[in-house]
Order: sequence, then structure tokens, then C-alpha cells
Amino acid sequence: MLLAMLFATSGCVSLAPDSAAPDIAAGIPAAFNQSESGIPYQSARWWASFEDPVLDNLLDEALSKNLDLAEASARLRAAEARARISKSGLFPQINAGLDSSYSDSPTAGTSFAAIAGGGRLQSETYSSSLAFSYELDIWGKLRNDMRAGRADAIAASADLQAVRLAVLAEAITSYFDIVDARHQIALTTQIIDVLGDRVEQSEDRYSRGLVTSFELYQVRQDFRNVQASLPQRESQLAATEGQLAVLVGRYSNNMHELIGTNLTPKLIFEPVPSGLPIDLLAQRPDVFAEGQRLESARYNLGARRAERFPSLSLSAGTGSQAGEPSGVFDIFDNWVLSLGAGLTAPLFQGGRIRANIEVADAEYAQQTAVYARTVLTAYQEVTTAIERYEEERQRYRFLFSQLDEAEAAAGLQSRRFANGVGSYVDYLDALRAQYQVQSSLSSAARDVALARLGVHRALGGSWDNVPRAPDIMADPSAIQGEN
Repeated sequence: MLLAMLFATSGCVSLAPDSAAPDIAAGIPAAFNQSESGIPYQSARWWASFEDPVLDNLLDEALSKNLDLAEASARLRAAEARARISKSGLFPQINAGLDSSYSDSPTAGTSFAAIAGGGRLQSETYSSSLAFSYELDIWGKLRNDMRAGRADAIAASADLQAVRLAVLAEAITSYFDIVDARHQIALTTQIIDVLGDRVEQSEDRYSRGLVTSFELYQVRQDFRNVQASLPQRESQLAATEGQLAVLVGRYSNNMHELIGTNLTPKLIFEPVPSGLPIDLLAQRPDVFAEGQRLESARYNLGARRAERFPSLSLSAGTGSQAGEPSGVFDIFDNWVLSLGAGLTAPLFQGGRIRANIEVADAEYAQQTAVYARTVLTAYQEVTTAIERYEEERQRYRFLFSQLDEAEAAAGLQSRRFANGVGSYVDYLDALRAQYQVQSSLSSAARDVALARLGVHRALGGSWDNVPRAPDIMADPSAIQGEN
């Protein structure tokens, strides 16, 4: 009856503190600001909205071959294995064995010498055994260790999602940098051609005394400066392509088949959905991971507290023993049985147990602060990302209106020159101004795309299988677990 009661109560006690969200997380606003549309937020494969098959192939390649992802996947496997190790203590330990021994020793100097009349004493022993041991988890130590290991494994899974998100974001950033760099190189080449003509016109006008040497010098200086910027832009393009190659697990000289020459991603200008719920922070891998590490620290504290109390272990062993090999299998005549129970209570450990509890308590307090900071930072990042996206959209609209004016001015100067009422120099200046606005618009388009990327990254992911954390900000008991 006593053993039945002990088994029934085993694992029903937990000395871990109650789960509670930090004050800063509990007081977080209900929704994000600075959003316009009423369209529900969708996180799955959001990059498909760029409608660019080249980008889609790049991201698929990155997700399958990126080495950072391979490293994070291996860390997850190790964390899952450690979780299974921590869980093994909840189960009985059963071991089987087969043993044999042989001894051959002289009888001289032993009590058998007179009986045996000298000679040697020989013996053979063969045995089989089946041993059983089990520690009753009365104070929840083993169960809390298991829960801590499980929480660490879930946190490692969220870390893998965080690496995936980072790889996607870096790949998309590099891709749009490449798109912009190619546009900039093409536009720079066109501006160089325009300025080359402008220098020729200025030299001709200088020879006729129509412009000063200072004006000619300025035109030449401008021409040389733009020429000098072209190698720099080409070098930046090569470096960005190299970065993208590393992200997709390739050498840079093998990237042409992935990138190609025609890059035409569609820009997204739709506003961010209005009233995004704060629950979206739960899908951020870093928030989820730190929440699980907070749980791990809580359970670890409970396990260390349980070490102050006695532990009860049960053991049993059975088997057979004989003087010849065949006798090992004669279980009915040669069986052996042993039963045992042990109660161990810590009396003096030199302060080790108390120090372990203090360490676990400090780590729990530390992780509480880390989780609170992560939630606060995540909220601020989302708010900042939404604001930046709105600002970049406005900037792009302004530059786009400038492009209309620049194209109109260039068209006017072209017609004036064709009709003989305008100068070729004025046309070249207007054409250069148009190219400069196009250059600024190309950079603005990249910034709009990256700002949109920043919103998705701040909101925490783009996969259907993102681990969703319970809403501990609204219900702290949601992740309290079994006690």
C-alpha cells in the first residue's frame, strides 16, 4: 500500500515557480500603429507577391543549401537528443547481463590445504542477470528536468526559424541590391555618354569664346567624377553577387544560371494592414525562443529546489547462477532474486545545493529580463518598420512625380532643338537630369522593397509551420505546463 501511494504521488509535486509574464510584456499595447489597410495580415510565402520567379528560385536554393541553416539544423538535432536524455530519467532503468568467471589457484596457505592434500583449486561460475532500478520522482526533480530539456529543444526549433528568416531577408536584400546596382550601372553609362557629348559641346563653345575656362573645367570635372563612379558601382555589384552566392551555398562564378540577366521584380505598394494584433509577436522566432528559455529556466529552478529533499529509489534483480554454461538456462533450479529500496537524504554538501539553487534563481531572473527586453525590442522594431515602409512609399511617390517632370522637360528640350529654337546643350542637361531622377527612383524602389521586407522580418516569419507560442502576455498559465 505504501509503495502504491508513492507511485501515485510521484511527479505530482513541482517546486518550480508559477509561470508569469514580465511586467513589460504584460503591459504591451493591443495592436500596432501606423497602418492603413483593413486587409488581414498573411505571413505565408509573402515574397511570392514580388511575382519574380528568379527570386523564388533563389530563396528555394537558399533554404535548401545555406550552410547557416545546416548548422542550425544540427544544433536542433542535438537539442532534441538532449531533451530525450532528460526525459529518460522518468523511466525505469533495466539492464541485462551475462557473466562468466574462472579461477585456478594453489591450495597452499589456505584452509583447503589439509583437505586437498596440496594441489590447486579450480572453479567456474556462470550467471545471467536482469536488473531493474527506478527513482520515484516525488518532488518533481526529474519531471522538471525533462520539461526544461523539452523547452530548450523547442527554443532551438525557434532558433532554426530565426536563421531561416535571417537567410531569407539577407538573400532578398542582396537580390534587390543587385537589381538596383544593375540599373545604376546602366544609367551611369548613359549619363557618361551624355556628359561626353556635353564636354565636346563645351570645348567647341570655349574655342569660340562662348564659355569661360572655369565652366569648361566644371563640365570636365563632372564628367570625370561620373566616370570614376562606374568602376566603384561595378565592384559593389560583384561584392553583392558574392554575398548572395554564399547565402545559396555556391561559388560566385556559378551564379549566372540562378540570377540571369533579366531581373524584373514587381514592387509592392499596398499599405500594411491596419490594427495588426500584438499576437503576431508570438510568431517571431526570437520572442518565441526566449519565452521557451524562460520556461526552461523556471523548470530548472524547480529541479534544483527538489535536490534539498530525500530521494527514494527502488531496485530489483533476478537471474541464474551455475557452475557450467548450460546451468545458466536452468532458471527454475538456479534462480536468484534480490529486492531493494533506498532512501537518500542530503545532510551536508558544503553549500553545493544552496549554491545551485541560487544559480538557477539568478538564471531565471536573467532570462526574465532577456524575455522582457526581447518583447519590448520586437514591438519597437515592428512599429519602426511600419513607419519606415510608409515613409519610403511616400518618398517613392514624390520621386515618381519628379520623373514625370524630368521626362517632360527632356521631351520639351528635344523638340526645341529639333525645331531649331533650343540648344543641344540644354537638351543634354535635361536628359542628364532625367537620368539622375531615374537613378534616384531606382534606389527608392529598392528602399521600398527592403522596407516591406523589414515589416515582414519584424513581424517574424514567412512560413506556414512557424511555431506559435501561447499568448502568455494575456494568459500566463497558458505555458505553465503540467505540475
